[in-house]
Amino acid sequence: MQRWDVVVIGAGPAGLMAACGAAQRGRQVLLIEKNARPGVKISISGGGHCNLTHATDARGVAEAFGPAGRFLRSVLAVLDPPGLVEMIEAEGVPCRTEPDGKILPASDRADDVLDALLRRLSRSGATLQTSRTVIEIARDSSGFRVSTHPTPCKGAPDDCSVDSSDIETLWTDKIVLTTGGRSYPGCGTTGDGYAWAAAMGHTIQTPRPALVPITTDDAWVKSLQGITVPDMTLRVCSEGWTPSPPAPLPKGEGRNVRPVAERRGSLLFAHFGLSGPVALDLSRWVSAASRGHRPVLVCDFLPQLSDAALDAALAEAAAGEGRRLAASLLTHWLPGRLADALYQLAGLPPERRGAELTRSERLRLVRAVKHAAIATTGTLGFEKAEVTAGGISLDEIDSRSMQSKLVPGLFLAGELLDLDGPIGGFNLQAAFSTGHLAGQRV
Repeated sequence: MQRWDVVVIGAGPAGLMAACGAAQRGRQVLLIEKNARPGVKISISGGGHCNLTHATDARGVAEAFGPAGRFLRSVLAVLDPPGLVEMIEAEGVPCRTEPDGKILPASDRADDVLDALLRRLSRSGATLQTSRTVIEIARDSSGFRVSTHPTPCKGAPDDCSVDSSDIETLWTDKIVLTTGGRSYPGCGTTGDGYAWAAAMGHTIQTPRPALVPITTDDAWVKSLQGITVPDMTLRVCSEGWTPSPPAPLPKGEGRNVRPVAERRGSLLFAHFGLSGPVALDLSRWVSAASRGHRPVLVCDFLPQLSDAALDAALAEAAAGEGRRLAASLLTHWLPGRLADALYQLAGLPPERRGAELTRSERLRLVRAVKHAAIATTGTLGFEKAEVTAGGISLDEIDSRSMQSKLVPGLFLAGELLDLDGPIGGFNLQAAFSTGHLAGQRV
């Protein structure tokens, strides 16, 4: 019989922090990871560069998570962004801050961050066990019973199968679940922890993809594959909203648009639809909608200009370059292919010269630029999602310790929680901080 003070299940960012913190406090800690190596998602985060946090303070991180940020206040009081950076740099990994606030290792190598965490883990005295899959967690009078077996090979041949003789059972006083959500399932994050938490009485808010590219069937969007718009505003409009036809703007421009959320930043057109920071940040609202009720995205490709200002600028350009085709007027501000697509979206004659544009036609062009609507069909799913929205209800977790309010001795941290934030290092910070707090309190 093996008995441990603490068993941490899942060696991602939260699990590594929890195991290290608990072992540093003198606990006998076992960290179980079903992959052959720990921290796989850290290695691939940020495209292999690891945007580990954001250049803000604890309040800034909490605000980025919206209403759920209240839960993070006490968590971030223990480990905030400056504290995390100090921890990583103390392991010999200098960090740098990009103009948009993202903080990354100066080497641009995510594995350097992972190596730093593994050095801390090694010094802590925790035991790391890889290639081991947890198959059951059960409570009994003496604590928790955990059953594991070797992780089966992917596409395993017969000699890689698992039988009952491979099952190992151990006991522990306390468990920290840090198995992650369902994003990037190829990394091993297949949502195992939800079933265990639910079996012990926890409420699971339906997991869904977040920070994931958005899909559409709109042909004009797909025709722009490869085009990047560095600065635009994207809005998610409420279910049931349908765009007005491209006609003169109604009184109170854009008043029929009821935005649920909006972001400003870079957008990338792709063969399937939309990617880039603004699309990824808004994807959680798209994935939350039921099939057949997908929200509409409304694009403002020139957020620095009001409708009236763009109308005046187009009128001035048409007067000064009246012999040019009207479709080319937008190239003063936008890439040529996008300008052409928006001109067609406005339904204007292709042979129209700038000087020939009527005010009504000019306003249709303004509406296409400032209020172009895209009907979404969904997202690329968990396979391409950076994080998971939904998860274990925060109401059932004590934010001062990360211990379950329902099950004494059970601690929960990381992406397993119903906690997802915007792009820019916020989600990794939350995982590191919740795992760190669990390690300090378990």
